[in-house]
Amino acid sequence: MGKVSYINYNWLYKNDFNERYIDKDFDFSEFETVDLPHTNVITPYNYFNEDIYQFISCYAKKILIGSEYKGKRVFIDFEGVMIAAKVYCNGKFVCEHKGGYTPFSADITDFIKYDEQNIIVVEVDSTEREDIPPYGNVVDYLTYGGIYREVSIRVVEPVYIKNIFARTPDCLKEHKKLEVDVVIENLLDEGEYELKAVLLNDKDKIKEVIKTELISKGESTFTLKMEDINDIELWDIDNPKLYGVEVTLSYKENLIDLYKEKIGFRQASFEPDGFFINGRKVKLIGLNRHQSYPYVGYAMPERIQKKDADILKYDLGLNIVRTSHYPQSRHFLDRCDEIGLLVFEEIPGWQHIGDEKWQELAIKSVEDMIERDYNRPSIILWGVRVNESQDNHTFYTKTNEMARRLDTTRQTGGVRYMQKSEFLEDVYTINDFTHSGGKVVFKEREKVTGLEEKVPYLVTESNGHMYPTKRFDHEGKLVEHALRHLRVINEALGREDISGSISWCAFDYNTHSCFGSGDKICYHGVMDMFRQPKYASFSYASQIDSDKKVILEVPSLVSRGEKDGGGIIPFYVLTNCDYIKIYKNNVYIDKFYPDKENYPSLKHPPIQVCHLMPESAQIGLSKEDTLSLKQYIIDRVKKSTITSLEEEDFMLLMTLAQKNNIDIMKLLFFVIKVAGGWGDTANTLTIKGYIDDKEVASKVVGEEKSMDRLEVAADDTTLYTNNTSYDATRVVVKLLDNLGEIMPFTNECAEVEIDGPGEIMGPSKFSLLGGCSAFWVRTKGDKGRINIKVSTNYYENDIDIEVK
Repeated sequence: MGKVSYINYNWLYKNDFNERYIDKDFDFSEFETVDLPHTNVITPYNYFNEDIYQFISCYAKKILIGSEYKGKRVFIDFEGVMIAAKVYCNGKFVCEHKGGYTPFSADITDFIKYDEQNIIVVEVDSTEREDIPPYGNVVDYLTYGGIYREVSIRVVEPVYIKNIFARTPDCLKEHKKLEVDVVIENLLDEGEYELKAVLLNDKDKIKEVIKTELISKGESTFTLKMEDINDIELWDIDNPKLYGVEVTLSYKENLIDLYKEKIGFRQASFEPDGFFINGRKVKLIGLNRHQSYPYVGYAMPERIQKKDADILKYDLGLNIVRTSHYPQSRHFLDRCDEIGLLVFEEIPGWQHIGDEKWQELAIKSVEDMIERDYNRPSIILWGVRVNESQDNHTFYTKTNEMARRLDTTRQTGGVRYMQKSEFLEDVYTINDFTHSGGKVVFKEREKVTGLEEKVPYLVTESNGHMYPTKRFDHEGKLVEHALRHLRVINEALGREDISGSISWCAFDYNTHSCFGSGDKICYHGVMDMFRQPKYASFSYASQIDSDKKVILEVPSLVSRGEKDGGGIIPFYVLTNCDYIKIYKNNVYIDKFYPDKENYPSLKHPPIQVCHLMPESAQIGLSKEDTLSLKQYIIDRVKKSTITSLEEEDFMLLMTLAQKNNIDIMKLLFFVIKVAGGWGDTANTLTIKGYIDDKEVASKVVGEEKSMDRLEVAADDTTLYTNNTSYDATRVVVKLLDNLGEIMPFTNECAEVEIDGPGEIMGPSKFSLLGGCSAFWVRTKGDKGRINIKVSTNYYENDIDIEVK
């Protein structure tokens, strides 16, 4: 029976390549020892030469293969090597693979020496080769280099199961079906073979089907059908129920091979009137994701890949992610299956279409992507068009044909930016960057498609490069960034002619010199590269149902010197509470409610705070005039800052002063103070959130700030040693003030010291960007306690992580 073993530890690595390295007797003593996933070079956070990773390197691995495996087939399976690889075994060329985002296998059967050390050498070309997608022209992201995903050795019988493709047709009916296509390689002759498929709920068998008399030779596909499957839960966004499928191949009652997959019973379709899952209409709200990280590029292990899915689903409340612009880690997609995060997966590319050979590789990417990820219930759309490329009838007819031949259950999409682009796919997917702060958010569907009939329609990018925003930018820009995302969400939810919106993008990312902010970073994310939130992230998080998570965030420093013109109002509160109450310096101000007028489609519109006038204000005005003054302040602040009064303001205040026989200067100073303007004492605001008239959250913000403490927190306090690969976790470092808020203007640096069986993935000294940064720590193979100490000029803190 087949056997898979991971071989990710103790590879030999050198950052160049020489033909001598292929020699079976070569001395690798000058090579360094590395573990996979591995980046060919540690890059700086920003301002680095993009050629830094573009070189040819060498990886080598010694493997002992016992004589008990004689007569079997032996493969080395690579999950991702950037961007091209040549594999050698014992000095002999085995295979070449072009493309960094899809897996490939090297069959080393004919090159093995049994009961001896076999030398596997991989020549890794990480240059930006014009013959391999996405290259041939400029690309707005970096591809880094190295064997950046896991590698395993797979031993199978001469006849083995190559792949299985499970379908769940008619899954909305009471009696459900399961169809499993089984691809068998090297079928030798007919008779006495048996295929069996078993459907499992955890370890409990639900149903099985057996097929005999497999009459075919070579690579053959057989379909096993299960009928009348009862008591099945559907896989859905809020109930991502997974089942197991086990397929066994036997010959003369002897087990030859076993193949396992996780599947979900679900029906998903894009229609002209929206997206439906299991017959239920769902509006899609999501973000695009690049799989890159600071310093190590693409090379992150399972836990970190899965953490990104958790951030998107649980921290931001999204229901879909687009894998821009390439197939991503199977670990990330595993987690999407597990937690119910929908996926739009697409082939590698960015605007450029190459020559015929280039196009053949792109079509092969469609095939490899679908064959790897066919069984995933989270994937609802195949992207078979190079992102933002021009129309190409012949090429895109072939990519669509490939997808439809391999998968009859899912629709195709192709992301364009042009209006009236040729529509060969099933879903018209478009990047719509119309919104630039004005009233218009998206174009009309019919004007974009140019088609008379209504077609399924999905917006796949918005915002992003229209308003790049750094986490340490001026408050006004950070707030406008958040409001733009709120407007897009509001528009997507309110428009009946679109299925939803996947905005650009989740996380900042490194890029080439001709993009970004000049420092090799595109600051387009609602979070930074360290997955730390910008205000715009709260635009999404605040839409989470409050029974899952209560959100109360203030996208403001509430400091009058930070706003243009002074004053601290207006400011916003992003929350899923019904309303808030505000206290200024312990004095009750007022209740404030969500802005449903300007955001009618949001479940939880932002709350705009336009006055800080105490409910019990005693300034000598009548009750009626006091209310009039408060309304005047609210209306005036919505137009512009109230700290610079105009002639019409003076006239109104003069009228009120004369009517109530009070000093006009007293009234002027009062108005400026309740706007949080100059002349007032330091303001400390307590903001309380209420649901069903019960206080559920509280936050203190204000001007009375001082440096207070250094917070160091790991995402995980326990890591594990295993035979698959190393484990890792993120450690977040924040410099906080006495109110518990990040101090965004600090220029402090942090230094990390690690003791125990762990090491930092990147530099040990770094700046606290906007008062906060992070780093990743990985295991080194041993069990024990990792002690992590972080120091700044004024503070020191340490944490422990157990390795089991």
